[in-house]
Amino acid sequence: MNIHIFEKEEDLNATGAGLIASLLQTKPRAVLGLATGSSPVGIYKQLITMYQKGLVSFAQAHSFNLDEYVGLPTEHRESYRSFMNEQLFNHIDIDLSRTNVPNGEASDLVAECAEYERRLEDRGPVDLQILGIGHNGHIAFNEPGTELTGITHVVDLKEETRQANARFFDSIDEVPTQAITMGVGSILKAKQIVLIARGEEKAEIIREAFMGPITTSCPASLLQCHPNVVVLLDRAAGRLVR
Repeated sequence: MNIHIFEKEEDLNATGAGLIASLLQTKPRAVLGLATGSSPVGIYKQLITMYQKGLVSFAQAHSFNLDEYVGLPTEHRESYRSFMNEQLFNHIDIDLSRTNVPNGEASDLVAECAEYERRLEDRGPVDLQILGIGHNGHIAFNEPGTELTGITHVVDLKEETRQANARFFDSIDEVPTQAITMGVGSILKAKQIVLIARGEEKAEIIREAFMGPITTSCPASLLQCHPNVVVLLDRAAGRLVR
């Protein structure tokens, strides 16, 4: 595991974007695992700039997103499909038919999860998977518990996760109570994982995840088992890392 702590946000973003761009330059048909939330936004902005300068192309790439809210219409401003379109896809040359986000409006959620996992298996493995980390150590929407599900599945969101995401909605009542998420096993199949964390409030969970024991009570700690993980932290998030 390689942990990097940055003094400047622009350096963190440039490093993350550089990893993705380098992959695409050597493997144009790469499979990208993408994340939503505030952590990767700066990296996506940097990738857009690199694309506009002709430094990288996404034309042959495929992408799979980690998760999606259940019951939120695709066109809702806080759906993860809308997020990806607005923050990245609409500004680069990726073919939208090659982008995959779970369908949280599916009438049969179990079947949707199975189909998403099948697509992952058929197209994968993911070459580079971007991750954030929740305040309780969740990765994607894999919440802490006595056991974790390996494959794509429906999860009941913990109240602390809903509270953390409430800032994106008008009220906590609008935050969905369920999501579809890749399982931890699905995530760990990626050839390389790049986890990004920013801010003082992430410092404790970063220490627990990467310097503490491997346990399902902190799903991110399972990343210690992966042979190729890069962790990109700002100074505040990395203040407890030794």
